[in-house]
Amino acid sequence: MGHGVNPVVCEVEEGKEEAAIGELSRTDGGGGGDGGGGGGIQLPAVFVGGKMFGGLDRVMSTHISGELVPVLKDAGALWL
Repeated sequence: MGHGVNPVVCEVEEGKEEAAIGELSRTDGGGGGDGGGGGGIQLPAVFVGGKMFGGLDRVMSTHISGELVPVLKDAGALWL
């Protein structure tokens, strides 16, 4: 990928979403990381710097607002 980003992608089979979300909840310590949107963890779940960042809504909103690049830089996940 460009910009030095090397994401890890874990595919979740249909019908196994609940188990994956349960595992993510344990990994995240139950924090949810949904950015205040309620509803807890959603798929796709995005981790930045080893911490739960949120789902697609949070990624898109921070990208549109211009906040995503600084978050990625601070985590050492983006080299520009």
